[in-house]
Amino acid sequence: MRVVFALVCGMSMGLAVVPAYAESAGQVYSLDMIVDLALSKNPVVSSAEGTIEQQKGQQTAAGAYPNPTVTGFGGHGSLRDAGRAGIGAALDRQSLAEYNVTLGQPVEWPALRAARQQVADLGFVTANVGLLETRLNLASQVKAAFYDLLLAQQGADLARQNRDTVEGVARIVKARVKSGEAPQFESIKAEVEVLKARQQLARADNAVRISRVVVDTLTGGALGATYTVHGEFRMVPRELQIDGLMARMMEQHPTIQRLLRSVEQSEWKIEFERQARVPTVTVNGSYWREMGREAFQGGLSVPVPLWYRRQGEIAASLGAKRREEAELLRARNELGRAVYQHYQDVRTTAELIDVFDKGLLKQAQEALRLAQFSFQQGASSLLEVLDAQRVQRQILLDYAEARHALSVSLARLEQAVGGTL
Repeated sequence: MRVVFALVCGMSMGLAVVPAYAESAGQVYSLDMIVDLALSKNPVVSSAEGTIEQQKGQQTAAGAYPNPTVTGFGGHGSLRDAGRAGIGAALDRQSLAEYNVTLGQPVEWPALRAARQQVADLGFVTANVGLLETRLNLASQVKAAFYDLLLAQQGADLARQNRDTVEGVARIVKARVKSGEAPQFESIKAEVEVLKARQQLARADNAVRISRVVVDTLTGGALGATYTVHGEFRMVPRELQIDGLMARMMEQHPTIQRLLRSVEQSEWKIEFERQARVPTVTVNGSYWREMGREAFQGGLSVPVPLWYRRQGEIAASLGAKRREEAELLRARNELGRAVYQHYQDVRTTAELIDVFDKGLLKQAQEALRLAQFSFQQGASSLLEVLDAQRVQRQILLDYAEARHALSVSLARLEQAVGGTL
């Protein structure tokens, strides 16, 4: 009896869970380490950086001047004037190399060039803000996946402890049944508990493997398959007010900043199309050498916008601006809803955790202690003690799930606000 009691007591030595995975698996990573790996290895970041390089090239192209055009013709010419009397055949056969060279330089309308450069500059700014948006969203995904894996590891550790304890109890029950101290039915019930504990452990280990793959995928495969994570779930920051969060979201969120730049870029695209109605003048200069003639000439080439004045391009740019403005309004509404939703989730989960901290954990521990004492006195059966242990383990798991939900809600709230809390 004392051996059984000592074994059961070992199941409830505090609320800490020994991380079995940290002892048997590979390298241990913290949240900050995994976030840094994801930001450096995930391909979505490389894609956003490629967009910046692309817009940088657009800036270079927008600032370039149009190239001149050089046109040249050459050939062999002969002077033939058979109608003139007194001139010999030698003059009839007089010949000379003839050629001409023309140089044309397009001269852009200054307002057109300025509008094109503004469009390119705003595209570059938008791409940089887009990189910040990508990093923010990726960091939020990594944090949520990290907390999922942390919860799965804790659940697996609890399941492993429970399996070891139940198997030990089952061995003692079998010994008592064999010695005649307990009926055969006690042994059957103990075997059922062992099977349940093993199934719970198998499901918990599978959840760890799945969560580990998710985190590894977010880091671009930089973690491998035999790593573990170590860390703590988050607590609610002080002075968390909804009005301040809303104001921060409106002022600093990368999505809103990106869409604001996109609207401004659309305005300059409209200006570009309007200025493009002014034709580009080409200044020409040429040199001519012909039989009996040498000349320098200059001129202008001006396209005449008589039949079409870019009405289609202007209309398309106006439509694009309207679409960008609608997207900005939608993003503001969606982010505002997300901030309010995750803020309420944080408050609700924090109140639930407070219930655990202020009494529920202690009550479950006390109930288990009383069951153990009653079992020691012979007033209750061993399975009643196991039931009390199962309740306490479930409360511990519920507590871990509540802290996990709080951590994920805070990560989502940071994503909606646009920065750390």
